[in-house]
Amino acid sequence: MQFGIFTVGDLTTNPTTGRTPTEHDRITAMVAIAVKAEEVGLDVFAAGEHHNPPFVPSSPTTLLGYIAAKTERIILSTSTTLITTNDPVKIAEDFAMLQHVSDGRVDLMLGRGNTGPVYPWFGQNLRQGIPLALENYALLRRLWREESVDWEGQFRTPLQNFTATPRPLDGVPPFVWHGSIRSPEIAEQAAYYGDGFFANNIFWPKEHYQKLIGLYRARFEHYGHGAADQAIVGLGGQVFMRAKSQDAVDEFRPYFDNAPVYGHGPSLEDFTEQTPLTVGSPQQIIDRYAGMRDFFGDYQRQLFLMDHAGLPLKTVLEQLDILGGEVVPVLRRELEKNRPAHVPEAPTHASLTAAASATARVSARVAESRAR
Repeated sequence: MQFGIFTVGDLTTNPTTGRTPTEHDRITAMVAIAVKAEEVGLDVFAAGEHHNPPFVPSSPTTLLGYIAAKTERIILSTSTTLITTNDPVKIAEDFAMLQHVSDGRVDLMLGRGNTGPVYPWFGQNLRQGIPLALENYALLRRLWREESVDWEGQFRTPLQNFTATPRPLDGVPPFVWHGSIRSPEIAEQAAYYGDGFFANNIFWPKEHYQKLIGLYRARFEHYGHGAADQAIVGLGGQVFMRAKSQDAVDEFRPYFDNAPVYGHGPSLEDFTEQTPLTVGSPQQIIDRYAGMRDFFGDYQRQLFLMDHAGLPLKTVLEQLDILGGEVVPVLRRELEKNRPAHVPEAPTHASLTAAASATARVSARVAESRAR
């Protein structure tokens, strides 16, 4: 089970001080947060991709490449990479490069994003969002797996005898999670390829995400990748913690009330009841998230949104100390209890490389036996 954090990189005024960080402040803070995440024992740091204010991470691979040089162990990922408006050729090359500079500590989450105007900014049509996601990913897979690609599709110029460089590290492409909050077509796509499905369940009730994850699991089994409970599932989450529950609520409320994403909407109490947002003591967070398995089955990755809504860097780092020191160690133990042996861990570069080597050895033995 992997635990980590993801950032959307919002540039939000601190409602308690009235101070708005500069873009440089915010980018520097994200680096510090990623380094801290590794220090406290988390497994994953993921950065979003946005091309509009009030967000700053327009180039997540640049950010993650820098973080790779400052860390040693943590997996670097995205939340999400826009498969609809990025050229698949550029995605293939950027993430292969990131694999090399991080010694394989990289995977990525693909998604359509939630900002409609981004489509025309990059020469695409919002109404083609799903077809773009499907076609672009089909090309991306080939670019990583084939030395020479001939391609002709609907949304980009044809390719003839094209080789993406550099090639994936050890010949093994990064593992892909398909992220979605509403689209069954994306759950189907993840299942078809045997990839991971990430349900960023931070806005809506659990019943909505149970349907998406249930669809993904059923179709994963349908396509022959394994039993439904062996499908690779990730979940998003949001928490704010203090030793005393009421202190957490009192401190977090002004940030919640003014957040650009959900501020001026439902009350903090209503939102925490209807979504996984949990504000309280470490034990309350443990109890809430240890119960996620009851709704979604055994899963492989849990990411938390920690650095949003104008929270100052000092506060975020304190939150990470609590998360890594008091919460995640207990959640690891709780979520491992009674976990069936056949349910896999989240894929890593090491596990994917080992699997590829095993497959190659079997193929070689079969070819040798046929040649006799």
